Order: sequence, then structure tokens, then C-alpha cells
Amino acid sequence: MSNVIAYYRVSTKKQQQSGLGLEGQRAAVIEYGRRQDATLLAEYTEVETGKRSDRPQLAKTIAHANRARAVLVV
Repeated sequence: MSNVIAYYRVSTKKQQQSGLGLEGQRAAVIEYGRRQDATLLAEYTEVETGKRSDRPQLAKTIAHANRARAVLVV
């Protein structure tokens, strides 16, 4: 069994509020974890346009995955 840390991103506040983009991403991660018999340790979410390269939550996600020796699922 492995450990998983998830990172979700949507581009706009509207997508965040509707939940549609995030719900689909989360469902995909849950399904991946189920197939891999993995434990979901943490979930990180970021609302940021694709035009920007600085992603504070992504940096936290990567650091957490490294510390936990977990698989990062995006």
C-alpha cells in the first residue's frame, strides 16, 4: 500500500465556487487511490490562472509529498 498526496487546481474563483472542476479532479484522485490501494494523506487546492508559474500551494504539496515519501497525484 502506498500513500498519496493530491493537488487540485482551478483557474478562476467561479470554478472554485461551482465545485465542478474540483469535484472531477477529486473523483479522479479517489479512483486512482482505490485502484492502487493507496491512502490519501492530504489534499491541496489552488485557485490560480495557468498564466502564472508561481504556485505556493503546489510548492507545499511537493514538499509534503517528499517528506512523506508519498506519490503526488495532480
